[in-house]
Amino acid sequence: MITECKSKIKILIADDHPLFRQGLKNAFSETPDIEVVDEAVNGNDVLGKVREHDLSLVLLDISMPGKGGLEVLKQLKAEHPKIPVLILSVYQENQYAVRFIKAGASGYLTKESSIDTLLEAVRKVAQGGNYASADITEKLAFDFLNIDKPLHELLSDREYQVFSMIATGKSLTEIGKDLSLSVKTISTHRTRILEKMKMKKNAELIHYAIQHELL
Repeated sequence: MITECKSKIKILIADDHPLFRQGLKNAFSETPDIEVVDEAVNGNDVLGKVREHDLSLVLLDISMPGKGGLEVLKQLKAEHPKIPVLILSVYQENQYAVRFIKAGASGYLTKESSIDTLLEAVRKVAQGGNYASADITEKLAFDFLNIDKPLHELLSDREYQVFSMIATGKSLTEIGKDLSLSVKTISTHRTRILEKMKMKKNAELIHYAIQHELL
C-alpha cells in the first residue's frame, strides 16, 4: 500500500467554479493512480496551498478572481520550478496556449476536452512530459521564424488579457473589477493596446478578434 500511495499523482485543482471542481474530483476518483489532495479558488489560494502539499501537478484555470492566470503561473514556476502546471481553460488554445506554455506551463487543454484526454494529459505532464495539440507544438517550434507576427502577439500578457476581455464586450469597469485593477489602469492598458494594434476604437478590436478567431 505504501508503494501505491507514493506512486500516485497528487493534484491541486485550481478553479473558482465548485461544480466544475466537483466534476473533476469525481472523474479522478475513478482512477487509482490519481489523487486530488486539495482545491484552490483564486490565485493567492493556489500559491498558498502549493506550499502546503507535496504535489505532482497543479491543474490551473486561467480566469480566476484576483491574480491573473499568467501571474500565478509565473510565480508558481519561480517558487516551485519542479512542479508541472497543466492549464485547463474555457478559452480555445489559439487564444492563450502559446503564451502560457512560453511562460512555463507543461500543457494546455480546453474544458471541452474529454475525460480520457484530460487523464492522458495529466499522466504525461506528471511524468515530466508536455501536452499540446499538433498545431500549438508546430507554432512553438517555428515561432522564431515568424518575422511578420500578428498584431495581437505584440501585446504584453496583461494587455492581451485586457484585449480579450474588451473583445468579448466587457466594459472597462467590468474588466477592472474582474482583474482587481482600477478603471484608470485598465484605460491605460486599452490606450496602449490601440496604439500597438494601430486602431482607434473598441469595435476595431472586436472585429480583429473575430477575424483572427480569437473569440
